[in-house]
Amino acid sequence: MKKKFLDYAITSIRNYNPNYDEVRLAELRYGLEGIYLSVTKLIVIIAIALILGIFKEMIFMLLIFNILRTTGFGLHATKSWICLLSSTSVFIICPILAKIITINTIIKVFLSIVSTICVFLYAPADTVKRPLINEKKRNIYKFITTISCIVLSLTAIVVENNVISNLMIFGILTEVVMILPITYKTFHLSYNNYKNYKLING
Repeated sequence: MKKKFLDYAITSIRNYNPNYDEVRLAELRYGLEGIYLSVTKLIVIIAIALILGIFKEMIFMLLIFNILRTTGFGLHATKSWICLLSSTSVFIICPILAKIITINTIIKVFLSIVSTICVFLYAPADTVKRPLINEKKRNIYKFITTISCIVLSLTAIVVENNVISNLMIFGILTEVVMILPITYKTFHLSYNNYKNYKLING
């Protein structure tokens, strides 16, 4: 299904834009593949969340995660089924836990400090297919992600609603895990790919 969708989309783009070269078409195919996988994955997660009655909690945690993910980036699974399985597990299990557990304020402060330090040290984290080769942009992304993490962490600490606070903490931690070098190493993925690009093209 995915291949048919991408082939049809690229063929249509090529017909309407005959001046696009293969490099440009490859970039568009990669972007469309990401959109396709994100939409299909989200449909599955939403369906399960609705069945379990945690739709609002799942959406809220996903929002917090994506606020940081937008500029912090992070690893991508090498297989679509791995991405679906891991995403479903995280965004279903965490909202369930958020409704039944209470995290001590001291622990929240500790997790927030550690998360902010990790974000400052390791964000933005790129991938082989999307190396962040522009140093100025990397610094801007780092600054925005760090500030966002601080604001979200402080909010999670002071907010009185236990579920919302838990979801914010879980959303932050999910992004932190995605940018850690040890996570990349665990899944045998290369880290700081922009350095390799500089070495080749420098």
